[in-house]
Amino acid sequence: MTRPAHPHVLTQAPSLTGPHKGYMPGFGNDFETEALPGALPQGQNSPQKCAYGLYGEQLSGTAFTAPSHQNERTWCYRIRPSVKHSHRYTRVELPYWKSAPHVVEDVTSLGQYRWDPVPHSDAPLTWLTGMRTMTTAGDVNTQVGMASHVYLVTASMENSYFYSADSELLVVPQAGHLRFCTELGIIDVAPQEVAILPRGLLYRVEVLKGPARGFVCENYGQKFTLPGRGPIGANCMANRRDFKTPVAAFEDRETPSTVTIKWCGQFHETQIGHSPLDVVAWHGNYAPCKYDLTTYCPVGAVLFDHPDPSIFTVLTAPSGVEGTANIDFVLFRERWMVAEHTFRPPWYHKNIMSELMGNIYGQYDAKPQGFVPGGMSLHNMMLPHGPDREAFEKASNANLGPDKLDNTMSFMFETRFPQHLTRFAAKEAPLQEDYIDCWGDIEKKFDGTPGVK
Repeated sequence: MTRPAHPHVLTQAPSLTGPHKGYMPGFGNDFETEALPGALPQGQNSPQKCAYGLYGEQLSGTAFTAPSHQNERTWCYRIRPSVKHSHRYTRVELPYWKSAPHVVEDVTSLGQYRWDPVPHSDAPLTWLTGMRTMTTAGDVNTQVGMASHVYLVTASMENSYFYSADSELLVVPQAGHLRFCTELGIIDVAPQEVAILPRGLLYRVEVLKGPARGFVCENYGQKFTLPGRGPIGANCMANRRDFKTPVAAFEDRETPSTVTIKWCGQFHETQIGHSPLDVVAWHGNYAPCKYDLTTYCPVGAVLFDHPDPSIFTVLTAPSGVEGTANIDFVLFRERWMVAEHTFRPPWYHKNIMSELMGNIYGQYDAKPQGFVPGGMSLHNMMLPHGPDREAFEKASNANLGPDKLDNTMSFMFETRFPQHLTRFAAKEAPLQEDYIDCWGDIEKKFDGTPGVK
């Protein structure tokens, strides 16, 4: 039994029971779902003839011979094979969307940087035209590194579709609600949620509530996975059951459409005569998903000191160096602070990793002023950073009873590569020119005499 769905999606599988209707729980699962009864073959992947006159097609997210625990692929049963969604290509320009390597000669990336929220303009902007690259790292051609973006979206894509052959996208909304109509189903995301869109997945983006603004981590390397918990054990941090993958949905529309593809940092368009969102059924473990950040269970110190910020990792994209991520996605959310005899905010440090932070809402404890919702900061590799004077003095003199760090949600895109600023980040985005001065009034307390100052 099928039911009407969103007006642009003609047929969708029945909603699942539970709080996340239209989604299947789990991360990395082998899912199966069909929007029409009997559309999904049983017992084999590629029957001689598929039900409903569908075409069987595999979408591979890893090499065929990747180890079984890393191997990812999905079998799709679609109205037309994907070769019908691809015609002659025309190069197009999206001047604000940049890919690594992208080193601008007259832009200095060495420094500590912070930006106010990037404002909306009066021009209607879609997911493609509203993307603003802030930093790039690594090399898209060798599939290592990343780029960070801010998206400003006020208009839905109409008869227009997109996929990236370069990367998977981690989407972090800060304002507004978006709908991703993908080949494999529908994902709605709002602030305090994130979405993961795999490399090669085709989709259209609609505005449910605008204007929409948020952050994107474009991952050129190995796809995001959950970090190992080590001695933490089986629970806490991000739990697999809290990730939601959409049920099958499809469009069967004969209308002129545009498909835009990002490939090796360049954008190309192809014109087709129908909607490419025509997967009626699918099964596999290579699929989009979303995650509610309020379900993240933080782990911290219960006596003294505090762990490295890696303890707050939600997702990690591994590199070829064990324990050194291509990207870590780290979340700083509400939590209790109870450590005794301890300076509780993040300590002053220099790091081999490069840290780009964004504020979703509230106040970040290390810098009470200036780091506002929608804002960003960048502390590049081996550049010192830490609390400003106000945060330092407050934490150094606070009564260390149990304290709830409340009304706060910030995140970090951390990478082993240096992050290079784009011209937009350096010249057009609202850069706080005086950010470096936030450490200028830190006092010298050393006077050569013993005792705590």
